[in-house]
Amino acid sequence: MSLTAVSAVAGQSCPEPASIIQGMNGAMAHVRYLADDRLEGRAVGTAGAHCAADYIAAQFDAIGLVPAGDEGNYFHTFDIRKGAEMGPDNRLTVDGVALDVGTDWVPLGFSGSTELEGQLIFGSYGLSNPANEDENRYFRTDISGRVVVLEWGDPDAPHGGGMRGDPHFKATVSAGRDAAGVIILSPSGMRLPGMESEIRGALGVPAIVVAGAQADAVRAAAQAEASISLTTDVRPTVAEARNVAAMLHGSDPMMRDDYVIIGAHFDHLGFGGDGSLAPDSRDIHNGADDNASGTAAIIEVARAMAEHPPERSVLFLAFTGEERGLWGSAYWVEEPAVSMDDAVAMLNLDMVGRVVDDAVTIFGFGTAAEWDDIVDGANASLSAPLRVAKAPDGYGPSDHSSFHAAGLPVLHLFSNTHVDYHRPSDDWDKINEDGLNRIAELTEGVARRLTAGGSSAVELTPIQMEQPSPNAGGSSSSSGYGPYLGSIPDMTPRDYGLRINGVREGSPADVGGLRGGDVVVEFDGAEITDIYAYTYALREKKPGDEVVIVVERDGERVTLNVILGRR
Repeated sequence: MSLTAVSAVAGQSCPEPASIIQGMNGAMAHVRYLADDRLEGRAVGTAGAHCAADYIAAQFDAIGLVPAGDEGNYFHTFDIRKGAEMGPDNRLTVDGVALDVGTDWVPLGFSGSTELEGQLIFGSYGLSNPANEDENRYFRTDISGRVVVLEWGDPDAPHGGGMRGDPHFKATVSAGRDAAGVIILSPSGMRLPGMESEIRGALGVPAIVVAGAQADAVRAAAQAEASISLTTDVRPTVAEARNVAAMLHGSDPMMRDDYVIIGAHFDHLGFGGDGSLAPDSRDIHNGADDNASGTAAIIEVARAMAEHPPERSVLFLAFTGEERGLWGSAYWVEEPAVSMDDAVAMLNLDMVGRVVDDAVTIFGFGTAAEWDDIVDGANASLSAPLRVAKAPDGYGPSDHSSFHAAGLPVLHLFSNTHVDYHRPSDDWDKINEDGLNRIAELTEGVARRLTAGGSSAVELTPIQMEQPSPNAGGSSSSSGYGPYLGSIPDMTPRDYGLRINGVREGSPADVGGLRGGDVVVEFDGAEITDIYAYTYALREKKPGDEVVIVVERDGERVTLNVILGRR
């Protein structure tokens, strides 16, 4: 399958900072530029995100930091799946009648690309319903080699967007039952879906949607088990994503090879959509607090530390793709441009621009024995100390998790959530400038204690915490129901399979022999192509089931028998 390159920077002209900042300085000037409408929400891989990366790199360069990215520049790049597009060869004929692509039907963005001749079978909503004999008849029917026609959505949740009604879920389950293809019938009045933002991998079978105007005819053809001829041509598009990396070399020849990482993500949600808490809005989501604020703070920490360089080095990292699942930080840990062997600790700033009542929450105190004294000392040295709420967790939904999973002590600074979180209203004029500056000063104080030499030198005692589960992939959660495996999935997209970052100690995954680094390729007979297939396969099971999990480990396939627990 060919990849179509999408250049986010073709013909790009980034706005001049002076035209936006207009006399502002310090952290607020950075927030103002990064959160401007002209950067269009800084979604990963977009022109706006590239402009943000250019701005951050220019700031690091002006400060005098040394490039620490790929090939001696400031950028650490990787390709991402940006969406999908239709190729020229898409055709559908049902019971001898040709339907027009783009008008009567479209392939879904996760559709496989193939050509088939076959027979239709109707599966209603394709959902198990013990109370409805007609619904359950589909699950007792052999659909191998047939093209399944299914209704859109979930009749038990007509106003929701739950997993059961997701076309991807229906198509994945049907493919797991050896269906040759899947057709989803859209309700009357619904527009055919686009595929520009589809980031899920292609299934092994074609999956299409037929418009409401033709749905009745296709439904009738399926009920009559008529013939079908289908050709799908769907091509993933890719874009370049860029982290920004810069080094402040330490002044002590004996210590400068070691370094402390100070990082923040600079991407946000673009025009909304997935992740937005204003799901119907397509307004620009500027993400001033999330996370122009953290990015602005690390730039100012870099400026302050460069004025009086410490004995130990400091690596400043600005990540992209955090909103999509820690993509940038995970890629850095997996393919670092600077060896991770010499890293001492990681400080992460995410949403530090809305300080209320002098309060800041800092996560990660459980990852090193010395954090209490270091943070308390740095805070006490401020002219106006902050009220620090301490949390032990080294894991959480931000980039510090990637580094703690790699064994580093971490701290994550956070000024709390608010009503504008992940909404278009998170804009620069709501930032608490004084609070943001004080958090930057606190971060500098912590960093200076970590990078001091001589009698003031601090050596951390790392404590590796038990990994909590994210809300995907079947890891343990507090939901209180369903099967429990205890795996910690890596959210970074892969070409195939699902990589496991780790497992909870004593969990079914641990007892069954799963290890961090394993790539799950099969779950009890179901092919695992990505985290979605993994999630669907697990949720089909119940506590007490014994399942066979096949993983790729060190270049070989290993078969494991695991008994699922209860959440």
